[in-house]
Amino acid sequence: MTALEKTVAIELRGITKRFGEVIANDGIDLTLHRGEILSLLGENGSGKTTLMNMLSGIYFPDEGEILVNGKPVSIRSPKDAFANGIGMIHQHFKLVDVFTAAENIVLGLEEKLDIKAVNEKVRAICASYGFSIDPTQKIYNMSVSQKQTVEIVKVLYRGADILILDEPTAVLTPQETDRLFAVLRSMRCDGKAIVIITHKLHEVMAISDNVAVLRKGKYIGTVPTSETSPQALTDMMVGRSVTLNIDRPQYEHPITRLELKNVTCLDAEGVKRLNNVSFSAMGGEILGIAGIAGSGQKELLEAVSGLYPVSQGSIVYTPPDGEKMELAGKTSMEIRRSGVVMAFVPEDRLGMGLVGSMGMTGNMLLRSWRKGKGIFVNRRDPNELARRVWKELEVVTPSTEFPVRRLSGGNVQKVLVGREIAAAPPVLMCAYAVRGLDINTSYIIYNLLTEQKMKGAAVLYAGEDLDVLLELCDRILVLCGGQVSGVVDTRTATKEQIGLLMTHSGEEKGES
Repeated sequence: MTALEKTVAIELRGITKRFGEVIANDGIDLTLHRGEILSLLGENGSGKTTLMNMLSGIYFPDEGEILVNGKPVSIRSPKDAFANGIGMIHQHFKLVDVFTAAENIVLGLEEKLDIKAVNEKVRAICASYGFSIDPTQKIYNMSVSQKQTVEIVKVLYRGADILILDEPTAVLTPQETDRLFAVLRSMRCDGKAIVIITHKLHEVMAISDNVAVLRKGKYIGTVPTSETSPQALTDMMVGRSVTLNIDRPQYEHPITRLELKNVTCLDAEGVKRLNNVSFSAMGGEILGIAGIAGSGQKELLEAVSGLYPVSQGSIVYTPPDGEKMELAGKTSMEIRRSGVVMAFVPEDRLGMGLVGSMGMTGNMLLRSWRKGKGIFVNRRDPNELARRVWKELEVVTPSTEFPVRRLSGGNVQKVLVGREIAAAPPVLMCAYAVRGLDINTSYIIYNLLTEQKMKGAAVLYAGEDLDVLLELCDRILVLCGGQVSGVVDTRTATKEQIGLLMTHSGEEKGES
């Protein structure tokens, strides 16, 4: 280790943060060095983001001390954070689409705007670290990875040499992730101190020098990446041994459950969100759906479930017992009235999936209230289901009447997935079912999806982690710009092949 790497950039001493009776961070001590990439791991609700938000000026600690370059500091706003050389790149970008990259980078700065000088400085920063963006390009014309680059350049422009990245690869292709990691390594060599919050253990092993683990608001320890393993890190996070294997058993007699032919969907402005999409989904398989963010994954699942209008094309559903049915043109309620049983775990858990002010029982009732007689509603079955989901999925909640909006993201997702699976659906659709969830909760959901597959359900799973898609799914449908760029067999496909298809660069299209 060089003298540079031994220099302490950030030191946290006894940091505590409370929200009412909840202790989000409990006396945390943590050290970050210059020339270091530190991964911050922990289950949902372990306090990772809260801790980093205190470094970036969003929260202020109730107790403890923050030292930057060996000196105690008070960080009460993002402006204070930048004054101390700290910049945070959030998972959800904070950019103005109609502005150029350069205009976004200087937005909010108290300095006379000389856009020519800004453009030159931005180009110089990009040249230093190997970034590839045009400072004069509008944000709405940029790819997701380019937008992320703008966010990183923004904090560098403001003088940050301590960078915090929250789930930086969530929406990147493998090739884009490799490019980002190359940039981060270059920054490390330049003496930058970098913290990455992520749930992707293979990326932790690939990019970090050290890994710090939090559990239930407490600091568990920091270990050199070269001396640990994904299994050991998971055990540290959870506090017990957790199996990291995803079983992929084969269903003996798969049959076609859904068949889409030339499906096209337009948004309110007449833009094609799905363009001539054709594929089949089999009962007894998990069909993964991959693509860069905004490639049509959300619209595809909503179109099948009747939540997004189909402009042209056919969606044919074959029930386990009965005749084929055309679903295109039907609303979700019309589909349900036709006797079709589908389950949908949407991307927006509380916006579309659950009512946040209701407890588990009330949300279970949403699927069964139409079975009641007139104005009378049978609450017995939903209450029994709520208690079963509570017990079997280990939902952390004081009671089944406790408002779900006050639960952690992982527990909200357990409630939603448990409710949908309970319908024993022949078709189960999931949009980013484990987004932002910890390792333990994610593997519970993977196992639930595999159980439904082995019961003969056709499972459509839109996901971001290509390693998981390759392990979990039987085939993967790849979308690019609302079109199918390929359908691959996971027994032979590679991440690189899928990454090329996600950018429409694949040489082979169609099913393999």
